[in-house]
Amino acid sequence: MNKKTMKIISWNVNGLRAVIKKDFFAFLEKEKPDFLCVQEIKISEAARVKELSEMLNPEKIGYEIYWNSAERPGYSGTAIFSKRSYTGIGCLENLDWDNEGRIQVLDIGGYYLANVYFPNSNHELTRLDFKIDFNDKLLRYFKKLEEKKPVIVTGDYNVAHNEIDLARPKDNIGSPGFHPREREWMDRFLAAGFADTFRELHPEKIQYSWWSYRAGARRKNIGWRIDYFCVSAELMKNIKKAYILNEVIGSDHCPVGVEII
Repeated sequence: MNKKTMKIISWNVNGLRAVIKKDFFAFLEKEKPDFLCVQEIKISEAARVKELSEMLNPEKIGYEIYWNSAERPGYSGTAIFSKRSYTGIGCLENLDWDNEGRIQVLDIGGYYLANVYFPNSNHELTRLDFKIDFNDKLLRYFKKLEEKKPVIVTGDYNVAHNEIDLARPKDNIGSPGFHPREREWMDRFLAAGFADTFRELHPEKIQYSWWSYRAGARRKNIGWRIDYFCVSAELMKNIKKAYILNEVIGSDHCPVGVEII
């Protein structure tokens, strides 16, 4: 792959069928990412083939699509859109401990691109143990991948790492997404050799990527930054931009992106 600048965007679409009805293709045409990683596609493989195969025809949209649907219909799931001009790339085998369609890894030549929908610990923290266990398995897996080449890990991490990353930190201490165990795992993840691209390039910037549908939170900008691009630390020198497209609507999340050489 030539050493050109690549644009990679990640977006939790909160239902692929729903976002397609809300100018998804206009967004794709405007941004023209080399790779688009989406989470929470909420569609089974059978339903996708039946309902979306014509609409998402690679020759029509200019992107090959790699899928990882959850076993449970209408739940979770991820997909990666790759520009058809890219050749020699491939999706690594799905992990046998991921039956919720949460993790995809694409070999894009110089790097591995991981698209992840990290678990939500839930309102009653009923999945907090599951989340930490899942995250630990991921970290071990990524460190093995790093033995071959650097890794880009993007997606919905479902955690606001520090107080700057959410509008009302004091009100949310111990809440799902801002629980000490989730934040401590993010500390360990970064200490293990990964860098949060947005925070590295914008250490003091307050910008969010998710807003509750309740009480006009998005209009009031009462949000959380829970969508990230983290990279093997050695890659930070290759990151030219890291940004949040908070003006893009269509989901309760907005897209985040990086430009990398």
